Amino acid sequence: MTDPDGDRKEGFREGMESSEGDPRVVVLINAVLSVLFAWLLVWGGELVGFVEFSVTNVALVAVGLFVFTFVASKP
Repeated sequence: MTDPDGDRKEGFREGMESSEGDPRVVVLINAVLSVLFAWLLVWGGELVGFVEFSVTNVALVAVGLFVFTFVASKP
C-alpha cells in the first residue's frame, strides 16, 4: 500500500512549527481576552476601592492590554 502523502512524513510538531496561522485569529483572541481580563481588573479595582467600575474604564484598560500584548508578542 502506498502512502497518500508520498514521501512526506511530518509529525504533529513539524506541522505546527511550519504553520503561520491566520493573524486575524490571533488578533481576535487577543481582543477577546483583553476585554475579559480588563473587566476582571476593573471589577477587582472597584472591589478594593481603587477605581470605579464603568464601561469606559473597562474599554481603556482593554485597549491598553491589547496594545501591550500585541507589541510584546511581535518577534
